[in-house]
Amino acid sequence: MQYFINTYISTPLFDVLIFIYNNIAFRDLGLAIIILTVLVRIILLPFFYKGAKDQTLMQHLQPKIKEIQDRHRSDKTKQAEALMSLYREHKINPLSSILLLIIQIPIFVALFDLFSTKIKTYAFVSPTLFTLVDLTSKSVVLVLLAAVLQYFQTKLMMGRQTTGGGAAVRMQKAMLGIGPVITILILINLPSAIGLYWLIFTAFSFFQQIFINKAIAKATLTPPASAA
Repeated sequence: MQYFINTYISTPLFDVLIFIYNNIAFRDLGLAIIILTVLVRIILLPFFYKGAKDQTLMQHLQPKIKEIQDRHRSDKTKQAEALMSLYREHKINPLSSILLLIIQIPIFVALFDLFSTKIKTYAFVSPTLFTLVDLTSKSVVLVLLAAVLQYFQTKLMMGRQTTGGGAAVRMQKAMLGIGPVITILILINLPSAIGLYWLIFTAFSFFQQIFINKAIAKATLTPPASAA
């Protein structure tokens, strides 16, 4: 697996990064990483958009899901059939979040190798972000910015489901705090190049989530067309 990731993901991404650095990013490594991150997100946009949209719809459908679970509490078969019918009605793939995770893991491993190892093998004029941040060393500022943006992106995805009481809501509120903490724990001792990637990646997800929320709200508020 490591050979596959290094040969077919990490090394090609490094070659693209060097091309961007030399030809597009004015020999600024930070700007090159930002451009590379946006390119990766654009290429994988269909997967991330579908996964994020399904997760958001699942949040909106939680009252109906709970109603089905309560109604068929003693019959798991009927419960599963009713849930699948609900998912089909709203065109949701309940496994899309797992698929999204599977896609992200090898990409993150490849980028970790790229930003922590491969960038040290190239003679960058200055491995910095606009000469302000050394991307080969740690940066608490980038880590905190990434954690804060992670919080707001998660809150945006959950929408109004964090209001009220109940075990599910309490768990959702806990996730708002757990996500940023995990982000800090992962990034705090890593080169800030990884933190910059994470920050831009999360920022892209944040604005994508705004678009998804508006699209879902519009679809919910728009009455169905009358039959001819």
